[in-house]
Amino acid sequence: MSPVDPGNGADPNHGADPNHGADEPLGHLLERRYRVDNVLAHGGMSTVYRGLDTRLDRPVALKVMDTRYAGDQSFTERFEREARAAARLHHPNIVSVYDQGVDRGIPGEDRLYLVMRLVEGGTLRDLLRARGSLPLSVALSVLEAVLAALSAAHHAGMVHRDIKPENVLIGRDGSVQVADFGLVRAAAGAGSTSGDVILGTVAYLAPEQVTSGAADTRSDVYAAGIVLYELLTGRPPYTGDTALSVAYRHVNDDVRPPSELVPELPPAVDELVLRFTRRDPAWRPADGATALRELRQTRDGIGLAGVPVPVPHPGSTESSEADGPPTEQIPPVPPAAVGNDTTSDPGPRGTRALRRPTSAPTPEASETTNEFASVPDDDDSRDDSRDGSRRRSRLAAVVGVVVLLGALIAGGAWLLGGNSYVRVPELAGSSLSEAKEALRANELRADVSKSYHNTVPEDTVISAAPQGGTRIRSGDQVELRVSRGRPTVPEIESGSRVSEVQSKLRNAKLSPELDSSANRYHDSVPKGRVIGVAPEPGSRVKTSGSVTIIVSRGPAPEPVPDVKGMDRDQAFTALGEAGFEPYESGREFAEGVANGHVVRTDPAAGSEVPMSGEPRVGVVLSSAVEVPEFRGKTVEQARQQAAEAGLTLRVDSLFGRDNGRVVRQQPSPGSTVKRGSQVKVTAF
Repeated sequence: MSPVDPGNGADPNHGADPNHGADEPLGHLLERRYRVDNVLAHGGMSTVYRGLDTRLDRPVALKVMDTRYAGDQSFTERFEREARAAARLHHPNIVSVYDQGVDRGIPGEDRLYLVMRLVEGGTLRDLLRARGSLPLSVALSVLEAVLAALSAAHHAGMVHRDIKPENVLIGRDGSVQVADFGLVRAAAGAGSTSGDVILGTVAYLAPEQVTSGAADTRSDVYAAGIVLYELLTGRPPYTGDTALSVAYRHVNDDVRPPSELVPELPPAVDELVLRFTRRDPAWRPADGATALRELRQTRDGIGLAGVPVPVPHPGSTESSEADGPPTEQIPPVPPAAVGNDTTSDPGPRGTRALRRPTSAPTPEASETTNEFASVPDDDDSRDDSRDGSRRRSRLAAVVGVVVLLGALIAGGAWLLGGNSYVRVPELAGSSLSEAKEALRANELRADVSKSYHNTVPEDTVISAAPQGGTRIRSGDQVELRVSRGRPTVPEIESGSRVSEVQSKLRNAKLSPELDSSANRYHDSVPKGRVIGVAPEPGSRVKTSGSVTIIVSRGPAPEPVPDVKGMDRDQAFTALGEAGFEPYESGREFAEGVANGHVVRTDPAAGSEVPMSGEPRVGVVLSSAVEVPEFRGKTVEQARQQAAEAGLTLRVDSLFGRDNGRVVRQQPSPGSTVKRGSQVKVTAF
């Protein structure tokens, strides 16, 4: 499997392009070390091969640049510099770069090459082609790995500039790795120093890359957000008939929430995608690390855990254009766009050179403008460029005649058919009633859809499609996206189940939160049921804003009263009046506590006991024996009474006879002792 996109969106799973076979260095040893084996993928800028490092005897992936780049000193220097920087990136989610060099083994055919780890498996594009879209848990796990790779690269001062499914590899163990760090930057400098050439993949370009050619860490976050949208919905947010029309939408349109295509997605996921793809870079996460934290917070907030990523199985049949978004209809890059390149169409997902428009493009302009940049490779290409210019001039003349005839025919049809065109009025910021009236005045129809918005007031137009100023036929429909304002916290019935309240809040585009510190005691709401929410119902909250569910802990606990020393009946009465259910839980001896009186309670006196259910309290009674009065009784009488009380009698007699009377005893009468204790008496 190719560890990188070869540069033109070619499918890496379908073997060699027959048009390239003659020039391929199959079997050749690059710099007498790296053996070139079979082709993995072809591109307009490079070819990727499976290879072998003969010195270390390990399989590798070899990205061999087209031979025309070897003569471009600017590209060579950038290529070496970016390769060295990429080789310093050591991260489990980044494809390792082992080596780079220039092979001069074939006279006149110097070859720049890059040596990388060979990742067996498939690309994220393979997975999308097989499944169409991915479950939310899988999509977030894939993007987590991508953002982890970007976090490491951004920390090292590198910007990828071309994040897309083709550059995300999935190994046979389910590992996710990002490839091609720095190569777009190197290619952008090939034969061009004007700064007006954009190199990237149109479907994933950030607005600032289109308008200024600038790219920073936030541009990578934007592309990652576009990838997440595609993983969830099965298609990128913007498509068009030309590359320029797609770029125009990146600059002028806001990405719509993916839940419009996949309604079951939580609001928090919509908000995550929209934050990543804000047109203004200042409103996006600052870099990969910040974006990664936000993704994990969102995933935790909706209660999802990371899951294994399924391994794609690259198909053996040719993919059709229907497999991808409509941008596959983009015309091929003209040869002048990449020097002497005569390779195939770069496709919607291929890295392309694109002339940056000097001003915001218009729909009319996108139909006729040659949107691809001319990037000369070297001085030798100038004659070819002149010939190409003459051919294009003749072609332009023919096209001009055809366009003129088309315009005359269209004009005649308009005169005969009575059709008229009007411009869509500027509607963003207008009230819904004002927008409808403006459309009626221009003989246009309104199609209204409402969605929550954090800043646009309720019943105010957020955007219109087509946009204001666009010429359309009278009677056509204009889609109005109207704000509902911020979501309102719904009414919550006390005693509801937590799951019911969570579902109700999600349906209101809010994020339910559980916080044990917010839970409270309640006399009537059973433990585990919902008391209410915070903010309270009726409050306006940001889209996907957190709403805390307050759960009942049941009735507040009460302290156990102190009944020590009371007799059994008194203790049971006191505990019952305090709301507890007393029961006798055993007997034990306690000094000074009379038999049948309370020694202690379980739980102990003063302990707080939850009052839900049956708050039972055990009562432990004294097993002590009260010493009888033996004095004045015969020894025989004293022995009998002691036995009845569970005591033993020890008799001391002056004359050693048992027929005397007791004159003294120890312990004294009324004392409490353990059952079986001995009482000493003196008889005379």
